[in-house]
Amino acid sequence: MTTSPSVCLSPVSIAAGEIHLPGSKSISNRVLLLAALADGVTQLDGLLDSDDTSVMLAALRQLGVAVNDTGPAQVEVHGSAPFARRDADLFLGNAGTAFRPLTAALALMGGDYRLSGVPRMHERPIGDLVDALVALGADIQYQGNPGYPPLHIGQGTIQADTPVKVKGSVSSQFLTALLLAAPIHTAAADHDLVIDVEGDLISKPYILITLNLMAQFGVQVQRQGWQRFVVPAGSRYHSPGRLRIEGDASTASYFMALGAIGGGPVHIHGAGSNSIQGDMAFADVIEAMGAQVVRHPESIEVRGVRVSQGDRLKAFDMDFNLIPDAAMTAAALALYADGPCTLRNIGSWRVKETDRIHAMHTELEKLGAKVESGPDWIRVYPVSSSQWQTASIETYDDHRIAMCFSLAAFGPVPVTILDPDCVGKTFPGYFSVFRELVQA
Repeated sequence: MTTSPSVCLSPVSIAAGEIHLPGSKSISNRVLLLAALADGVTQLDGLLDSDDTSVMLAALRQLGVAVNDTGPAQVEVHGSAPFARRDADLFLGNAGTAFRPLTAALALMGGDYRLSGVPRMHERPIGDLVDALVALGADIQYQGNPGYPPLHIGQGTIQADTPVKVKGSVSSQFLTALLLAAPIHTAAADHDLVIDVEGDLISKPYILITLNLMAQFGVQVQRQGWQRFVVPAGSRYHSPGRLRIEGDASTASYFMALGAIGGGPVHIHGAGSNSIQGDMAFADVIEAMGAQVVRHPESIEVRGVRVSQGDRLKAFDMDFNLIPDAAMTAAALALYADGPCTLRNIGSWRVKETDRIHAMHTELEKLGAKVESGPDWIRVYPVSSSQWQTASIETYDDHRIAMCFSLAAFGPVPVTILDPDCVGKTFPGYFSVFRELVQA
């Protein structure tokens, strides 16, 4: 495979057309693990083809799970819990949606497992999840800096007769990992597994995705507000037979943004008002900024202003705790607003694929924007036509940085995206699709 050191985007003025979304990364990696843990065979349709899903597929196969490709974006998973291989050395790249859930699942199974990733993965915290698993009786040792990967998982003795506590303020993936893995224990247990969340839980919509998918595999979690989750004794996963994966709502945000600043209409297929993904709420954000949004059960249509003709979006001051990934798209749209835009409660950006607050602050300034930021917020001032600067955007090996800065092509000067192939994490064909939708 050839790689591109950069892609130069010439100024564009119009965006219109149709896009069929790739499968959701959040759903794809969750259902791959659920199918691997479930009794029976599961046919998954619409599976995302990306770096992160490839990491999960490779890990499951390495663990002895039979996964057969049955067609484009289709796999057949033969469930087997515990996994056939009780020892493995797994390399999981920078895929948090693979690393965190597999850590929990393998810790509850016990064995001899080593989990590692790219250097950035070893900088992403996992201590809160490890602490919760160790409290349950899991045997987990840090192989580098305490609180961070890589990890060694041994044969523990799980005792879940008292509630396990996990912090909710750093990443919702820690709670998701515990929930997804819980039926490994409860299937043969005579007592419930109770998970208590300490502090405020961030990114709640991602937990709702987890609970929805667990229910489709036959496990009903009892939720008491956002502080206690109970997985009943005897809960075990059963294959639903066939499951269709929605289009990725976080990816949809870039195309909603295209419609909002390029006139439209942009019709986005694969996720709509029936979606279980919280990031579809980004439609409310662009609506508040002045775009016209038509919601259909499985798609969404956006018309907006023409920023190339001097039109402006409405400025905003919003809490983005519930949709932190799509919030990055809002930060890019702030370039075209009629006043400063403030994104609040985005502290989770600090521990993503890169420190996204630092990255967005740095790269937006290159374009000519005035930017202010703090521990969990960023404020972006719009750029006038005379302020725009030609820039080369560093992407920090972060797919979302690359995709949201493609929107800078609606400014009056070219923009260069460095290492554009990092979009392979979730949407390898992004820039080809982008070019099909825009015109000078």
